[in-house]
Amino acid sequence: MLQGMIRKGVGGFYYVETEQGIYASKARGLFRKRGESPLVGDVVQIEVTHEGDKEAYIKAILPRRNSLIRPPVANLERLFVVAALQNPAPSTLMIDKMIAICEKKGIDPVVVLNKCDLGDGAPLEKTYREAGFEVVLTSALDGTGMDRLSALIEGKLCAFAGHSGVGKSSLLNRLEPKALAEVGSLSQKLERGKHTTRHVEIFTCADGYLADTPGFGDLSTERFETVYKEELFSCFREFEPYFGACRFVGCQHDKEPDCAIKQAVLQGAIAPSRYESYRAMLYDVKDIKEWEIDDHQG
Repeated sequence: MLQGMIRKGVGGFYYVETEQGIYASKARGLFRKRGESPLVGDVVQIEVTHEGDKEAYIKAILPRRNSLIRPPVANLERLFVVAALQNPAPSTLMIDKMIAICEKKGIDPVVVLNKCDLGDGAPLEKTYREAGFEVVLTSALDGTGMDRLSALIEGKLCAFAGHSGVGKSSLLNRLEPKALAEVGSLSQKLERGKHTTRHVEIFTCADGYLADTPGFGDLSTERFETVYKEELFSCFREFEPYFGACRFVGCQHDKEPDCAIKQAVLQGAIAPSRYESYRAMLYDVKDIKEWEIDDHQG
């Protein structure tokens, strides 16, 4: 029995990296009976069947830190939410939606404000730092922020997310050109069109791991993990000090009077853009039942 991480899954095989090398492994039928499926990023135990051919069977999936449906990946530790300061203009709603998913799933979000050579990132940096997030201003053109990104990737399983054109591939080219050469230009893969069927694969990058996740390639074309109405408040960490302070117990922090969250916005303790993102996300899900979303995603 060996233990390792699934680096890739394709054609019914899961490629498991162990201390003895990478094994092409198949999942036992018992996983199907349980309604389980191994995911890229899973830590698994395998039983070697043909040592010389590096073949094995997956015997057990170790407990997961988290898992996502789209993209299908497990144990993601850090997500770099990339926005450009110009070309295209930054979308705070996109940033906040991705942060909320991270908060729900126990993933550490890092806000990356790219193309800082083209615009002033100070206002957005202030918004997210004051809300309690790590923020990195970057420029693939002159190398600004690359050392900090490398340090944040080191020893972690990470992914990059953002709209097309924000510069994800340029950042990765700057960070780890060797990794890009190894996978046949990861940058091109990250920017492929929405009609291309692809698998998730994990590569080494900056002394850590990077999940090449097709679902994060262009956020305008994919539907991600849903944050339900009941979960939304806890996915905005700067709201926490005001929990239970509203006049009404079931306050949704929208149109109700004597709302502590709305008062905090007026007093400058919560950024207006963050509050507006909360309201937009609330309207998206407030009339949807959880089983309806689960059925759609499944």
